[in-house]
Amino acid sequence: MSEHSANPSTATPPTGRPRAVKAVIPAAGLATRFLPATKAVPKELLPVIDRPVLQYIVEEAAQAGLADVLLITGRGKTSMVDHFDRRPDLEARLEAKGDAERLAAVKRPSELAEIYTCRQPEQLGLGHAVGYAESHVGDQPFAVLLGDEFVKPDEPLLPAMLELQARTGGVVLAFFEVDPAETKRYGIASVEPAEAELTDVGEVVKVTGMVEKPKPEEAPSNLAVLGRYVLPGKIFDAIRRTEPGSGGEIQLTDAMELLRNEGTPVHAIVYRGTRYDTGMPLGYLQTVVQIAAEREDLGGEFRKWLAEFVNSDASGGPST
Repeated sequence: MSEHSANPSTATPPTGRPRAVKAVIPAAGLATRFLPATKAVPKELLPVIDRPVLQYIVEEAAQAGLADVLLITGRGKTSMVDHFDRRPDLEARLEAKGDAERLAAVKRPSELAEIYTCRQPEQLGLGHAVGYAESHVGDQPFAVLLGDEFVKPDEPLLPAMLELQARTGGVVLAFFEVDPAETKRYGIASVEPAEAELTDVGEVVKVTGMVEKPKPEEAPSNLAVLGRYVLPGKIFDAIRRTEPGSGGEIQLTDAMELLRNEGTPVHAIVYRGTRYDTGMPLGYLQTVVQIAAEREDLGGEFRKWLAEFVNSDASGGPST
């Protein structure tokens, strides 16, 4: 049986609209920035100390009551599914040794959620990947969690997004603020104030458009798209009607913009919590260091060593 928080879907929202209960994680990419490490090991399984990135993401979904998770995979990525399977041989060995702590850690991935998979034969854009979820999701709303970023468990984001989507029935995004000079690295949104009745959910804005990686002087705001989406089922029809865009790929942004132009409301929650981005080597290293420094079992000794290392001189010796 899956371990997850009280499922908010059991309560019908005041609008009468269904609440999303399934999560989709696109994870078929080649992760060329991490080659050669990702030639044989999926980027999503790179460890953040003793848990792979993907487990943090599935834990985030399960914490929000999304206990049905579809992984969109590609060639050479079956080990992602293996991570969430049982290992009776390993469990028996740990049990025989009386290692209850590691036994619980090994069992935990298989208890988080029901894991399903679908193969994306070619990587032709995020919209193309999400389109493969249609047979699993149907016409119901669902969440999309990108496989290289996650948020701090005690600063959750998804519950508010799920609530907002159940109220509006539209597209719900998540934004975070970036330095204006960094807008050229992200999808940037133009926004206006949200309807007053929605502001109790969080810091909600109404989206009026999105621009991909604009120059700082051309950016409509400093609100960048975070890799979390809650989408209505009609996104699949929009994806089918979306022509290849940036990079010759079918972009999810273009499909969402198509729906917005046809009258589907698009809102976003501005996230002020801690976001970990493991999509590039520097962000991955920063994530490992930050989480290690905050761990009760590692943090004290690690911070002490890190301070000594940072304060050491160029020759490698300790500073005086």
